[in-house]
Amino acid sequence: MHWHGLSQRTAIFSDGTPLLSQWPIAPLHFFDYEIAPLPDDAGTYFYHSHVGFQTHTSSGPLIVTDNGPPPYRYDEERIIEFGDFFNATDASIESGLVANPFVWSGETHGVMINGVGVATGSVGGTAGCVLPVIDVEPDKTYRLRFIGATALSMAQFGIAGHGKFTIIGADGRYTKPYDVRYMQVSTGQRFEVLFKTKSRADLGNQTDYTMQWEARERPAVYRGFGVLRYCDATPVITTAPSTPPLTFSNTTYNWAECALQPLKPNNFPTASQVTRRIEIRNHQISANSASVIWAASGLQWVDTTAPSGKPYLVSIYEHCPSAIPNYTKALENYGRDPVTKAWPAKIGEVLEVVIYNQPSIVKNNYGLDFHPFHAHGGHYFDIGSGNGTYDPAANELRLKGYNPVLRDTTNLYRYTSAQTVDSLAGWRAWRIRVEDAGVWMIHCHILQHMIMGMQTVWVMGDYEQIASIQHYDAAGYLEYGGSAYGNDSYTPSYVHQFS
Repeated sequence: MHWHGLSQRTAIFSDGTPLLSQWPIAPLHFFDYEIAPLPDDAGTYFYHSHVGFQTHTSSGPLIVTDNGPPPYRYDEERIIEFGDFFNATDASIESGLVANPFVWSGETHGVMINGVGVATGSVGGTAGCVLPVIDVEPDKTYRLRFIGATALSMAQFGIAGHGKFTIIGADGRYTKPYDVRYMQVSTGQRFEVLFKTKSRADLGNQTDYTMQWEARERPAVYRGFGVLRYCDATPVITTAPSTPPLTFSNTTYNWAECALQPLKPNNFPTASQVTRRIEIRNHQISANSASVIWAASGLQWVDTTAPSGKPYLVSIYEHCPSAIPNYTKALENYGRDPVTKAWPAKIGEVLEVVIYNQPSIVKNNYGLDFHPFHAHGGHYFDIGSGNGTYDPAANELRLKGYNPVLRDTTNLYRYTSAQTVDSLAGWRAWRIRVEDAGVWMIHCHILQHMIMGMQTVWVMGDYEQIASIQHYDAAGYLEYGGSAYGNDSYTPSYVHQFS
């Protein structure tokens, strides 16, 4: 189980990434995770399985509350969690994605809010097929917590008859206020907004307003509807409107781009502090005539990629410094050690990571896709995105006077549907202060793309910095089904890494 957005810097066996930070939990066993949020972590997160396609059904909100008065005033909170519905089992979807010949999962059959929604081709209001409802009261300010827990879909969201949303937080970090007309939430992202309801006088006799959301960046556009209901009134709106009340933009790449800034200074590193730049080029290839995979700089990473067949963190404990990726060889190989197939980084480095979008050489005549990229192990400074090739000097001019907010999930956009083979068709750039030792993952958060291999492993720190638990105490974590994993007849023996 992964605690999305929270750094497990103080409990490195608890990041929930199988074959990276821990062994998978064996059937009929359990594992106790440890989480230690810091005061600056107050915000919106979610938990989810990190095994195959389970994430799409095994997830839920995780809220870290302020340890004092929050910096913004509001009356109440509401959670709006987006989730995809696929009319198939997780296992069948996953088996198709790794099959030869390749079998695509298909597009979403519905984008739900808080587990409720109407599937494609169904009619809301019929038995067992109801519209989701969010209850509010007039004359109040609500803190809406948006969570992108979808497998595939980016959702644009608005409420008919109401005004702006004021963004005050993104990915668990407070921001300066920023107004938007509608929300745009990709899988893995979280946003917090202030939303003012209507006064009693403005309401008159109307108690229901239509919520509308639409999927973007996919060949099929799903449109969903729900109800914003005032005062626990008897529902008036029970079916989806025949004419959508809202119109969203078909352009996604400029929504709140280079607009969100931190509420408090966050030690943003300047270009002169960057110690090295790493490029990761993502494209779709075929391992043989009929399979389809996603590769990051030529590497498809799946659970069986680890050279030893064991979790990276376990190998580091067992083989000590020799299991750490070779930093010198990585510098000669575009940042990745060819032996361990991992990207090493030294504590204290400032990395500039540029993630590139490249055309598929398998499908859709060199077609392009969109990718929400998520980083484990801490937040990064998002320094923007753009079409074509990254120009450091031009981007530095664009950043003048702008202080990026810390994020953990931002989008690698596409700016056209297809491009010429091997071209660089868009970029997303981050600056990372390497501070938290451990074994972390950076990956596309579209589940289908993850299963197809769009994942990278990062080993940050040296052996002494990573192996913070004494080897004797860590022994129960080092074997599959070891003593750190419990079952009905056995209480696990684990190490408290903090108190």
